[in-house]
Amino acid sequence: MHPAVARAIKKLVDSGKTPTVALTKSKLTQSVAMPDVISGVAAYKQDPTCIDHYQEVEEVVKASSQSQLDRIEAKLDKLIALLEKS
Repeated sequence: MHPAVARAIKKLVDSGKTPTVALTKSKLTQSVAMPDVISGVAAYKQDPTCIDHYQEVEEVVKASSQSQLDRIEAKLDKLIALLEKS
């Protein structure tokens, strides 16, 4: 399932609405091909817990990106300190 479709379905479910292709398409924040929207809604209807998996994966990716950003900032701080000394 496309991550944007999973997020749109999650928004609909959180607001108490039943996801349909039209509602899901209206909640998308980026352009997604219609077959991806249709397959995402179909997957949700077969297994409503499938969107939970995408939420967990997204959280792990965000945490990983944040820790990588922290390392880059630390290296940049060291470089700036070295440049200021010379």
